[in-house]
Amino acid sequence: MEGTESTDDRYTKDGTTDIRGKPAIRKKTGTWRACPYILANECCERLAYYGMSTNLVNYMKDRLNQGNGRASKNVNNWSGTCYVTPLLGAFLADSYLGRYWTIASFMILYIIGLILLTMTASVKGLEPICHNGVCNPTEGQTSAFFVALYLIALGTGGIKPCVSSFGADQFDESDESEKKSKTSFFNWFYFTINIGALLASSVLVYIQNNVGWGWGFGVPAVAMAIAVVSFFVGTPLYRHQKPGGSAMTRIAQVIVASLRKYGTSVPADKSLLHEVTDKESVIQGSRKLEHSDQFKFLDKAAVVTPKDNNLVSSWSLCTVTQVEELKSVVKLLPIWASGIIFSTVYGQMNTLFVLQGDLLDPHIGPNFKIPSASLTIFDTLSVIAWVPFYDRVIIPFARKYTGNVRGFTQLTRMGIGLVISIFAMLAAGTLEVVRLRIVESKNLYYIDGKNGYLPMTIFWQIPQYFIIGAAEVFTFIGQLEFFYDQAPDAMRSLCSALSLTTVALGNYLSTLLVTVVTDITTRDGKVGWIPDNINRGHLDYFFWLLAILSAVNFLVYLLIAKWYTYKVTTDDDDEPL
Repeated sequence: MEGTESTDDRYTKDGTTDIRGKPAIRKKTGTWRACPYILANECCERLAYYGMSTNLVNYMKDRLNQGNGRASKNVNNWSGTCYVTPLLGAFLADSYLGRYWTIASFMILYIIGLILLTMTASVKGLEPICHNGVCNPTEGQTSAFFVALYLIALGTGGIKPCVSSFGADQFDESDESEKKSKTSFFNWFYFTINIGALLASSVLVYIQNNVGWGWGFGVPAVAMAIAVVSFFVGTPLYRHQKPGGSAMTRIAQVIVASLRKYGTSVPADKSLLHEVTDKESVIQGSRKLEHSDQFKFLDKAAVVTPKDNNLVSSWSLCTVTQVEELKSVVKLLPIWASGIIFSTVYGQMNTLFVLQGDLLDPHIGPNFKIPSASLTIFDTLSVIAWVPFYDRVIIPFARKYTGNVRGFTQLTRMGIGLVISIFAMLAAGTLEVVRLRIVESKNLYYIDGKNGYLPMTIFWQIPQYFIIGAAEVFTFIGQLEFFYDQAPDAMRSLCSALSLTTVALGNYLSTLLVTVVTDITTRDGKVGWIPDNINRGHLDYFFWLLAILSAVNFLVYLLIAKWYTYKVTTDDDDEPL
C-alpha cells in the first residue's frame, strides 16, 4: 500500500513526507505556501544574529572593560565558532534528527542564549556596575555573558546549515514548475538575510549606541521569539526529507571496502556493480545515483566477489549509490576551495575598507557623520536591489538563450560572481590611488580621522561595496543552490555547512596575507604596505594583490568547472544544472 501511495500523482516523488511521516500530499504541502514561514524565520533570525553581533566588540570594550586587542580576539573566536558549529548541526540533521527537528531544537538553545545575554545587560547582579563611564564586571558577570554568547553560537550552528536546505526541500525536483521555483527560493532566501542585516546594522546599532544595551540585546531576543513562532506555525505545511543515518560511517565503509579489494579489477560492464533492485536506495531519504567514471578506484567497493556472495557486509561491499555519494562529496571539494579567495575579498568590507574610509570625509550636512563601518549598508542595499533584478529580469532573459531552466548553470553563475569580485578590488585600489595622490599633493600625511579628514567624501567608497553586493548575488547564492543540488540527498545539510566554512577560511586567509605582506614589505626599515598611518603606506598594492589572486582563482575555477560532472540520479535527465 505504501508503495502505491508513493507513486500516486497526489504525492511528491522525491521521498518527502509530512510531519507524521506519511508521503507528502503535493497540493497541501510545500512550495511557496510553506516558504513564507521559513523565510520569515530566517529574516528574524538574521536580524537577531547581526543585531547582537555587529556591535559586539564595542560592548566588550565598554561594558566588560576589555582592550581593543582582547575584545577583537574574543569576537573573532566567537565568530569562528559560529562557522564551526554548523558542522555539528548538519551532521545531526542528515544522520538522525532531520532538518526540521534540528532547527527546532537548536532554536530553543538560541533563544535561551539571547534571553541570558539580555539579562547580562539589564538585570541587577548580572549587569556590570559602571561609574563615570568605566565598568568593572565581576568574574561571574563576564562568565554569564560568555555562556550566553556560546549558547547562541551553538544555536546558530543548528540553523545555518539546515534552514536553506529545508526551504529547498519544499520543492519537488520531479515537477518541472517546482524545479523552477527552487532557484527563485534561493534568491529570495538570500534577500531575506539581507533585509535582516539591513535592519540590524541601522536600527539596532542606533538603539545600542543611543538607548542602551538592554534594549539593544532585548530586541534581537524578541526577533528570535518571532522567528520561533513563525517556524512552528508553518509545521502542517512542511515537507520533510528523512535522515539517512551516519554519513561518516557510510564514507568510511566505501574507503575500507575499496582498500580491502585493492587488487580486484572493476568489470567493464558497470551494471555488474552492486546495487539494490528496489526503486529506492539503501540509504534512507536518498535517491539512487547513476555510476560515474571519475575516481574509479572507489568503484572497487561495489565489485561483487565470491566472498560477498557468502557473507554480505557493508564494510566489504557497498552499493553504487553509496560509492557515488562519496564521489559527489570529493568532487565538491575543489569548487568549495575556489570560494575561499572570494570570501577573502568579501571580508575586506569589515577590515581594509573601514581603514580606508576612516580617513575620508564622513559628513552628511554640517552635523551628521556616517561611521565608515556603516558603509556595509550599501553592500546590503546592493544585494536587495540585485536579487529581484536577477530573479525577474536576468533569469528569464538568460533562459531564452541558454535553454536552461535556471538561466545559467550553477557553475556559470558562480563564475560570473568571481569575475565581478575582481572589479570590486580594482575599484578599491583605484580609489586608494586617488586618495594617496591627494595626500601627497596637499601634504596631508598627518590626517588620521581624529585630526580631520581628507577633502574627499566617503561616499566614493560606494562603488566597491555595491560591486561586492552584485558578486554575492551570483557567487554566494549560486553556492547555496549548488551545494544543495549537488550534495547527496542524505548529506545536504552537511555540504551546506561545508560551504559556510569558506567564509571563515576566507577571513583566516585575509589575516595570513596581511601578516605575510607586512612581514615582507617592512624589511630594511621600510614603512610597508599597511602601516598604522596608511597615508604613508600602499593599501592600493594590497588591493591589486587581491585582484590578481582573484583572477588566478577564476582561471583555476574554469579548469575545475570544465572537469566537474553534475550529479545524476536514476530519475534525472542529463541536462546540466
